[in-house]
Amino acid sequence: MKNTLPQQLTEQLEIPVIAAPMFLISSPKLVIESCKSGIIGSFPLLNARTGAILEDWLQQITTELEQIKSEEPSRRVAPWAVNFIVHRSNKRFEEDLELIKKYQPPIVITSLGNPKPIVKIVHDYGGLVFSDVANLAHARKAADTGVDGLILVCNGAGGHAGTTNPFAFISAVKQFWDGITILAGSITNGQDILASQALGADISYMGTRFIAASESFASDDYQQMLIDSTFEDLVYTDAFSGVNANYLIPSIQKAGLDPENLQKKEDIDFSEMDQSKPKANAWKDIWSAGQGVTTIKDVKPVADIITELKNDYHHALDALVKNK
Repeated sequence: MKNTLPQQLTEQLEIPVIAAPMFLISSPKLVIESCKSGIIGSFPLLNARTGAILEDWLQQITTELEQIKSEEPSRRVAPWAVNFIVHRSNKRFEEDLELIKKYQPPIVITSLGNPKPIVKIVHDYGGLVFSDVANLAHARKAADTGVDGLILVCNGAGGHAGTTNPFAFISAVKQFWDGITILAGSITNGQDILASQALGADISYMGTRFIAASESFASDDYQQMLIDSTFEDLVYTDAFSGVNANYLIPSIQKAGLDPENLQKKEDIDFSEMDQSKPKANAWKDIWSAGQGVTTIKDVKPVADIITELKNDYHHALDALVKNK
């Protein structure tokens, strides 16, 4: 299992995991607690309702993590990341880009657009750029822009998931890509993390598991629905955002819609994600999850989730070594 992670990043991680950025779910506290426990914490910039609130969050994250590093210099504190929609229909593109320049997040995850304009800015201050891609064509285009990592969003991922099996996707990408590879899709436990490494991934991208974190913005009803659901309670549709994603069928029914007769939305409108405006039902009331939802049985603090992941990961690794 060849590791292409920079040594500095490897030394900061307890296990190779990113708590994926989830719209309306990832909170500053979730980011901080993830990093304190040794995995990369992240959040979408648009989770902050305004640029002023976003700046407060960026200050909070940088201040608290620097304090932890100062107080406990031997502790592994992982870097943090922001998710930036680089499509020009993002109404806060310029405003949020200025805050990226000011606060210099160690990792910027780009979505839904060409990451090339962002790469130089982030590289100039020494940061890394990861680009999420859902098919081979997008992976090739992103690779050509100079990004440091590709996030392969495979079949079964929560949110805007792809349709490709991870075995096929990662094998095809490795034919032209030798940078950092991050795998997303139904990864919920330590065994899954080890398995993704065996496939050739450097880092696992985990979202759904952290919806059920105490520090997430998810409502109690959302978290209970996760616990009560299995992957058979998901529908893959582009009806709500214009891009195919996995959604919890009970949340669609709760919103008064028929999962069997959803009206297709032709194009994604990023203005609907502007938190300074009233939230559209597609983002507020229709809840997403990945196919790994079946294994989520409780709500617990981020630190406890990561402790469980670490224990399961090392037990799986020990068992693999023992059986060789």
